[in-house]
Amino acid sequence: MRTFRLPDLGEGLQEAELVEWRVKPGEEIAVDQPLLAVETAKAVVEIPSPCAGRVERLFANAGDIIRVGAPLVEFEGQANDDAGTVVGAVESGANILREAPTSLGRSHGSVRVIPAARALARQLDVDLTMVTPSGADGVITPDDVRRVARVLSETEPAEPLRGPRRAMAQNMAFAQAEVAAATIMDDAVVDAWEAGADVTIRLIRALVKGCEAEAGLNCWFESATLSRRILRKIDLGIAVDMPDGLFVPVLRDVGNRDPADLRRGLDRMRADVRERRIPPEELRGATITLSNFGTIAGRYAAPIVLPPTVAILGAGRIRAEVKARDGAPAVSHVLPLSLTFDHRVVSGGEAGRFLAAAISDLALPS
Repeated sequence: MRTFRLPDLGEGLQEAELVEWRVKPGEEIAVDQPLLAVETAKAVVEIPSPCAGRVERLFANAGDIIRVGAPLVEFEGQANDDAGTVVGAVESGANILREAPTSLGRSHGSVRVIPAARALARQLDVDLTMVTPSGADGVITPDDVRRVARVLSETEPAEPLRGPRRAMAQNMAFAQAEVAAATIMDDAVVDAWEAGADVTIRLIRALVKGCEAEAGLNCWFESATLSRRILRKIDLGIAVDMPDGLFVPVLRDVGNRDPADLRRGLDRMRADVRERRIPPEELRGATITLSNFGTIAGRYAAPIVLPPTVAILGAGRIRAEVKARDGAPAVSHVLPLSLTFDHRVVSGGEAGRFLAAAISDLALPS
């Protein structure tokens, strides 16, 4: 028998959710015929067959979370273990995770708990990393475990995160652990804008002006070598809110595209995300990020920088505010801005000059 295992999916991903099989046991298939669809990095991707032959066995079911290197399909014929381009060592047997646990908080090894509380947690099926300790020196007591058990008894059953929400949880936990984040905030007065101005396009243009003023915010940081790569082209990640979770598709080379072209690209990108047909490569390679959360609500924020990028510009809801104009109070339209940056790479002065350049551009009429 020949076994085909889940290949390396790129971008450091170590697992995927099986969405649908495209074949069934006993079926004769051809080379490059679609075998299955998996969801990872917030996109649904088809994996083709590496060989022709008869499908003998499928190792997983739709909805399973599968590790890179885990067996997917067994083909009839000469023995051969085809692991594709697999990252790291792979244990023998099926590495399929039904519940797919991922540590995003305290590890069990870091929890301080008395033996009676640990035993009670096993009995009541309470995860000790969810328990806030009340004992001396941060030790978890049996009463702490009972308190969490009472709360859990009033909730819905645990729902494992899948697809985009799972990727979001993993990416945000990684970013929080990796980045030395700092945020500065300021307002842009946009009274000069023409009626019906395209807010997102204006924000993109302002972000480009910020990068022109301080190119170091449009870069990738290599933490292992403490080195940065300043990028000539601005490939902008656009945070898009969807019912399934957060998507960040990439709008390419925004500094060299006119407003009409940018708007067409945005519309196509959002439609592809909404219909879940966006190609995986369009979710990769951002050099800086924009989050226009003000379309929903909010004034200021501290958005998360996702490595290897070093900056994200957040825009809040435009509001009317009384400000001094020519020595007298007047109502102005104000666009609040929040710039989060990785302070390992970007200085406060660089971030300030970036934000000042963006604000100056937003103040222009067109």
